[in-house]
Amino acid sequence: MRAVAKLLLLSVVTGLCVLGWSAQPGNGGAAAADAKPTIRVTRVYSGNDGQSHAEEAELKLSTPNALGMEQSEALKAASTNFVRFPPNFLEDWHCAHARRYVITLTGRGEAEIGGGQKVPMEPGSVVLFEDMTGKGHISRALTADWTAVFVQLDQK
Repeated sequence: MRAVAKLLLLSVVTGLCVLGWSAQPGNGGAAAADAKPTIRVTRVYSGNDGQSHAEEAELKLSTPNALGMEQSEALKAASTNFVRFPPNFLEDWHCAHARRYVITLTGRGEAEIGGGQKVPMEPGSVVLFEDMTGKGHISRALTADWTAVFVQLDQK
C-alpha cells in the first residue's frame, strides 16, 4: 500500500510540475506556437565570497520518445512534501537545509540573497536551493496563500 501511495504522490508532483512549467511566461501560447517550451530553473548557490547567488538555467530535455515526450535526466529524491506558509512568514538569514527544488503552486514568496537581490517564487516557478554554506538567504511569504512543493534531492 505504501508503494501505491508513493507512486500516487510522485504522479501528482510530476503533474503539478508540468502544469507549473508550462505556465512560465514565454512557455508556449499562440505567439510561440512553433517555439518549443523551455523549462527554466533558478539556481541559488553559495559563492566563494560567502554570499548566495542566483543564476537562470534551462533543463536539458531528451529527444522525443515514441510517445513524443521529452524528458530531463532522472533525479533521485530523498523526500517530497507540500508546504503552506503562514501569512507574514519570514525566516531570517539561513543556509539551505538540503539541496532541494521549491516549486510554487499558489501565492508568492521570495528569497533574498547576497547584495539584496530577490529571487521571486510565483506559481509555476522552480528554484533549486543549493546554498548550503556561507551567509545563505532570507525566505519570506509575500501573500497569505503561498504554497509550494519541496523536493529534497539525494545528497551527492
